[in-house]
Amino acid sequence: MKVPKDILLESQLSGLGTPKRGKVRDIYDLGDAFLFVASDRISAFDVVLPEGIPGKGYVLTQLSLHWFDLFAKMDDSVPNHVITADFDRFPEKCRPYREVLEGRSMLVRKAEPLPVECIVRGYLSGSGWKEYQKTGTVCGEKLPAGLVESARLPEPIFTPSTKAPMGTHDINISFEEMKSTVGVSLAEEVRAASLNIYKKAAAHAEKRGIIIADTKMEFGLDPKTKRPLLIDELLTPDSSRFWPMDTYAPGKGQPSFDKQYVRDYLLSVNWNGTPPPPHLPASVVEQTSRKYFEALERLSK
Repeated sequence: MKVPKDILLESQLSGLGTPKRGKVRDIYDLGDAFLFVASDRISAFDVVLPEGIPGKGYVLTQLSLHWFDLFAKMDDSVPNHVITADFDRFPEKCRPYREVLEGRSMLVRKAEPLPVECIVRGYLSGSGWKEYQKTGTVCGEKLPAGLVESARLPEPIFTPSTKAPMGTHDINISFEEMKSTVGVSLAEEVRAASLNIYKKAAAHAEKRGIIIADTKMEFGLDPKTKRPLLIDELLTPDSSRFWPMDTYAPGKGQPSFDKQYVRDYLLSVNWNGTPPPPHLPASVVEQTSRKYFEALERLSK
């Protein structure tokens, strides 16, 4: 399959109606299904940046498909929303847009998204590290004393967050708060599924020289069965922290194959995380693209 050459910031597929645009995806309602189009937009601190990353939408789509397929073959896995990513099986009205869609899109089942992000952390980094320094906890989970930045946790922990509107920040919440939001039974089912997926993905990645420090998943409810579905993307450089195993050294931040590289640049120029965001230099754009493709190459082989 050809990797798209042009940077796609917004799809304009007039024959398919007006899409709902998220931070990265353009979602077209085709009636009995959604068409998910992964653009090359990149966000940081919940703000979409001016520049796109070449090939990013392709990487997110192909890596998500790899994981969705891998977990679909496991008996204990939650089903996912993918119908097909084979362009030749898309509806006839999509055919004029092959150049835009092929490689960066998938046809998915409709679902009612849960109003929480399902985050699993196996290592102490990011907002979890900041909270731990202040309170010794992450999202209400008490952790052992004396842990350092990037330390491996004794066991992976489930740390949900709110799902904030675009341009505002997600907020970490406790599991008790999640239960009050979605219900006890569903919260427990989704937590168990998230931890199971993370542990199996982490083992898969370690064999390929990558540490999955943490990851964010999304679930929705099948409108007919009211059962959970894995939706959106799965275990990509946008939704996860990927660290090279050969340079892992706890006690500091780690090099990565994900958008932490972009976050680090933005922090280096003292951006406060509110719009308007600064422009990314060409070197940061190019290096980010390289990191995303390396993650895809390593993890999907």
